[in-house]
Amino acid sequence: MATVFKKFSHEERAFINPQDVTERNPDFPELCVSTFSENIINTFTSLNSVKVIGELYTANGTIPIYEILYKNTRIAFFLSRVGAPACAAGIEEVIALGAKKLVLFGSCGILNEEAANGKIIVPTAAFRDEGTSYHYIEAADEILADKKSVDTLTRCLKKCGYPYVTGKTWTTDAIYRETNSLISERRAAGCIAVEMECAAALAVTQFRKLPFAQFLFGADNLDNSQWEPRDLVEYGLSSAEKYLALAFECVLEL
Repeated sequence: MATVFKKFSHEERAFINPQDVTERNPDFPELCVSTFSENIINTFTSLNSVKVIGELYTANGTIPIYEILYKNTRIAFFLSRVGAPACAAGIEEVIALGAKKLVLFGSCGILNEEAANGKIIVPTAAFRDEGTSYHYIEAADEILADKKSVDTLTRCLKKCGYPYVTGKTWTTDAIYRETNSLISERRAAGCIAVEMECAAALAVTQFRKLPFAQFLFGADNLDNSQWEPRDLVEYGLSSAEKYLALAFECVLEL
């Protein structure tokens, strides 16, 4: 880390920029929502008020960008790729298309069952155990979420009557290297959840000066002697309408 991630470049313009590969759409909705569950996205794509307004292109294939009319407001929504680098690239490209505010949500592993079980998790900070964020902000162990965005999200949760907890999350690049010792260290550092994108998403949106909020829902439990997969197969599908509606409500208030 001292030899690679400490060497932060302060140059605002890169050799290749999102605008170089993404043509701006003057009619793109300013409000945007994203999640990592294709099943959740697909539950809304068949609605009459939803239409395709663009695509993100990768070697893995194209990702449609949809628009929904929610409370008489146009909101874009799309599937984020899993993992910090791919997620960050998608965020960069929707910003280049014209998005001005973004809400992201997805599943996580629970590190503190007493605090987080059955509740929506609102990250107030992310432990940066991935590589992407170090290319957007200077090196540090953690990145803080914007307090105004956290307050907006918790206000929406209260209004909608959903139980929630605020706290720190652990963003890691390697889901199969979450060892017992690392889990204990992160839990001792105050992390109540583990996922793969939050630190990078915070870094990208802060670098681009974009209002951003993220919430998590527990899929599996790591706060036990044995791993509990729980909802990891569904990735939140049973509560799809609740999560997406909450994201729409939050982005309206950002």
